[in-house]
Amino acid sequence: MNKLALGTVQFGLDYGISNNEGITPIDEVANILVIAKNVGIEIIDTAYAYGISQKILGQVKINDFKVVSKFIPPNDSLTLNKQIQKTLIQLSVQNLYGMLAHRPLSVVEDPKLWDVLQQFKEKGKIQKIGFSFNTLEEVDIILSHGFMPDLVQVPFNYFDHRFVNYMKELKVKGCEIHTRSAFLQGLFFIKPDKLPSFFNSVKSILELIQHRCQPIEGSLLSFCINQDFIDKVVFGVNNQEQLIKNIDSIKEAKILPELNISVSNEIKTPSMWSK
Repeated sequence: MNKLALGTVQFGLDYGISNNEGITPIDEVANILVIAKNVGIEIIDTAYAYGISQKILGQVKINDFKVVSKFIPPNDSLTLNKQIQKTLIQLSVQNLYGMLAHRPLSVVEDPKLWDVLQQFKEKGKIQKIGFSFNTLEEVDIILSHGFMPDLVQVPFNYFDHRFVNYMKELKVKGCEIHTRSAFLQGLFFIKPDKLPSFFNSVKSILELIQHRCQPIEGSLLSFCINQDFIDKVVFGVNNQEQLIKNIDSIKEAKILPELNISVSNEIKTPSMWSK
């Protein structure tokens, strides 16, 4: 369980294609965190852009966890310095385990942002700095400009292996690797006949794994956990029952079949899904 990290976007936003519950109530957040601590989860992943997530986490107290947050591109009224300070206040913590650029190219556009992150790191307010990548092009540009992260987060799941070579390369250089989207925003849980035609190309494989690999949550999480180049697998839940189910499902996870189809980038990228 120490390779799992708890994502918190559901605590601040109505998030996920299979989420029918909306934002998680604060009492439920507190219950989720108690269970997470008891099963050995050490890291909470959040972001300035996750609605009220950071405020909620600060109210329920998270001193037993390491926190990774992400900053949005600063502007004149919200500098990176102010954003980090506000994040610390919202979370009610003295320091952060990690601070990542939610939009990596903002650091290329303004390299002084990297200097600010380094200063907070030197002061002991942030342990690790880096990037939350969305595209391969972002990684190429960041590395070509000489920015070497301590920590990165990238999408990775049964369908999406785009970043594997970069993860291996960065891992060798001492970078900590976190992945997200193990459940692809819940796509893997939806019955194929309930999905729009946009997903026709993957309906057959979804039907196969849903039939063959129950409990599917455990199979999907184990697929990520078992990659030796991944340090933490970030996943989110809406309630404590989901968390317990996910944890228990890992113990009886079945191996996913070898993926024998090519999944398009449109399917792999929720922001490109038809609305």
